[in-house]
Amino acid sequence: MRLNENTLLEGEKVVLVPYNADHVPRYHEWMKSPELQQLTASEPLTLEQEYDMQRSWREDTDKCTFIILDKQLWSDPGVQEEQCMVGDVNIFLTDPSDPSLAELEVMIAEPSCRGKGFGKEVTCMMMCYGMTKLGIQKFEAKIGLDNRVSIAMFKKLHFRELSVCKVFKEVTLGMTVDESIRSKLLGDMAYIKEREYKKGPQQQMGGGLMIT
Repeated sequence: MRLNENTLLEGEKVVLVPYNADHVPRYHEWMKSPELQQLTASEPLTLEQEYDMQRSWREDTDKCTFIILDKQLWSDPGVQEEQCMVGDVNIFLTDPSDPSLAELEVMIAEPSCRGKGFGKEVTCMMMCYGMTKLGIQKFEAKIGLDNRVSIAMFKKLHFRELSVCKVFKEVTLGMTVDESIRSKLLGDMAYIKEREYKKGPQQQMGGGLMIT
């Protein structure tokens, strides 16, 4: 999505940056994992196909994606951005007749980065971005029935079960954002800073604008 091609979002544990061509080789290595293929319901792609996919993410108007960076690593000027990558987060506008509805998908690809609260912060950051920048009022998440950690995380964020598909072995969780949920989420995540994306940690540090 062109909307976020120059946007960086900084949280307490993670930094979200646009998915660009420099990220593709590491992303491609991640997606060779049968575990991640199963968790994301993805088919393995060639490197060339992965570059094509990255370009489509940048151009398509119904998809918004960020690469997740470990903020601690990102803050070190001696570490390349690609070395800070831990996963990705996506918003899909799934219903052309209802632009207020979106599917949310979070992947923490690096096993060593799981269980650190990255997924929860990323989810809340992306929900704030979706509400304030895309006008999203209803979020859904489709999760494999075996992925109990993710299911538990979304339920703690007050998503409720909408349906279960035994054929695809997945559950759909959803949340409708009312004014109280919006106010609480934006209040809890008031520390998020939004700034122009310029590659390189030294260029990123400093002041920024909160999402409102």
